[in-house]
Amino acid sequence: MATLDDLVESRTDLDADDVVWLHRLTADWQIIADLAFADLVLWLPDRDRSGFWAAGQMRPTTGPTALHDDVVGTFVAWNKDHMLRRAFEHGRLVREGDPEWRSDIPVRVETIPVRRGDRVIAVVARNTNLLGVRTPSQLELAYLEAAADLNQMIERGSFPSTGARSAHADTPRVGDGFVRIDAEGRVAYASPNAQSVYRKLGHTGDLTSHVLADLTRQLVPPKLRPDEETLSAVLGGRAHRDTEIDADGVSLIARAIPLRPQGEHSGSLVLLRDVTDLRRRDRELVTKDATIREIHHRVKNNLQTVAALLRLQARRMNNPDAKSALEEAVRRVGSIAIVHETLSQAVEENVDFDEIVERLGHMVTDVSTVGEQVRVERVGSVGVLPSETATALAMVITEVLQNAVEHGYRDGDTGRIRLVADRLVGRLHLVLEDDGCGLPAGFDLDTSTSLGLSIVRTLVESELGGILAIEPAHPPLSHGTRVTLDLPLA
Repeated sequence: MATLDDLVESRTDLDADDVVWLHRLTADWQIIADLAFADLVLWLPDRDRSGFWAAGQMRPTTGPTALHDDVVGTFVAWNKDHMLRRAFEHGRLVREGDPEWRSDIPVRVETIPVRRGDRVIAVVARNTNLLGVRTPSQLELAYLEAAADLNQMIERGSFPSTGARSAHADTPRVGDGFVRIDAEGRVAYASPNAQSVYRKLGHTGDLTSHVLADLTRQLVPPKLRPDEETLSAVLGGRAHRDTEIDADGVSLIARAIPLRPQGEHSGSLVLLRDVTDLRRRDRELVTKDATIREIHHRVKNNLQTVAALLRLQARRMNNPDAKSALEEAVRRVGSIAIVHETLSQAVEENVDFDEIVERLGHMVTDVSTVGEQVRVERVGSVGVLPSETATALAMVITEVLQNAVEHGYRDGDTGRIRLVADRLVGRLHLVLEDDGCGLPAGFDLDTSTSLGLSIVRTLVESELGGILAIEPAHPPLSHGTRVTLDLPLA
């Protein structure tokens, strides 16, 4: 499906500022569709004025749709739809008396010119399903009156607003709570849902006739209010902004849309949404995340304690083989501790594995006899991995690096171990290549009795579901070992 930007670029002569204006309009037109109980379609004039292209569509959540099929991307010839043409050419709202019939549905159509500055840049068609039309309630009349004011503002070029707005992902909709206030900030009408929001704040009577900003000041302690300027601007309906208010365990978002249908400020819409449950869940998630990070921190501390005990035991060993085995265990436990330490600092259960690779490289070379004579370098990025994958992969890389340092180099040797990482089509490809003395004669991974290689193979093939290959280093290296890991990524 073509997007608004695609159609503007390929079919119209609108400029970048026009596109910004249209995006601002479509960001807010769900409100208009809900207030009008109507489907909205944004029509853009073709650059050669041969017709109009449908660049956006919005259905109401408050009533039945008049357009069962998506129309975005369709074309209407200039002479075929005279209502679009008249609204665009004359710059005024066009309304026909007789409804159109679409799939046995009577539809009333109005076309509203979208003005920016002194130019009409598009047309909004308002399509109302007339099936089941009845005498409207007070709520529906208030909605329709507000929709009419907003339509006039679009026609005059004063809507959408260029004022500052915060970016609440859970911004209120019309059905969450609707309040119409007059030019002095006094409530002229409040929907039942809006009344319910204020009852939670402690107001027992009707909202009608109250100055909304003053009433809110009485209900919300000063230390819990937003700043006075924001409170007055939003609840007084003077600025196109929104704000969040918390009071005694109740959280609500209030959003104001000033109304100037004739150019002068005549009041505003204030939309309210009770987000108490959402904020409670947010707090629970924050607490859960903090608990998980604390668990990772404690696991890391316990693993470091285990490593320290093993290290202490190794120092008391006289048998070289036993001492070497304990030192290998220390490194394995240490590699897992590094993953848990990284997780204890992360917001989610995912880790940046590049940082872990750097630390594993330092850990292996620091405790080896070759020390800083062998460098571990990373080329490319492993990226972010889930904690389960990171733990197993950290042990694999530790074993491979340890084997390379221990068996590939002798005291006094210098060298380099390169880890090359690449992500390709849902898989992680890792190559660890050293320039050491290479594999022993007749080496066969399938028949090797090395504990370290057995651990690596089990983790790669069983735990990670990957493929392991060990072979001589590739040119330009004339000697050394190359270990290749091919792992699936979730």
